Amino acid sequence: MTSIRQGSLFDLQELFELEPTQRYEAIISAIDLDLIFREVNKKSRLGVPVELNYAAMIISMCVRIIESIPTIKNLIKRLNQDFLFKLECGFSLRQDAI
Repeated sequence: MTSIRQGSLFDLQELFELEPTQRYEAIISAIDLDLIFREVNKKSRLGVPVELNYAAMIISMCVRIIESIPTIKNLIKRLNQDFLFKLECGFSLRQDAI
């Protein structure tokens, strides 16, 4: 039986040395967000408003795992308090619904 060793996407040491914005970009670019976006995107005119920023919400959920934020409530609190973190997750400075 042969064993196959999968190479890493990026070196962990290099990843830790990156700035948070670059770190998020490196990790999120390796994930196929189009599949997730297609599943959660609004398909009808009923329900949640269309102007919600689904892409930023998905990215913020990934960043929540990267930053070890324990709950979604804590993620929302940090997004509302830290404007730079909000921008890094893809939200705009105007009052996006979170």
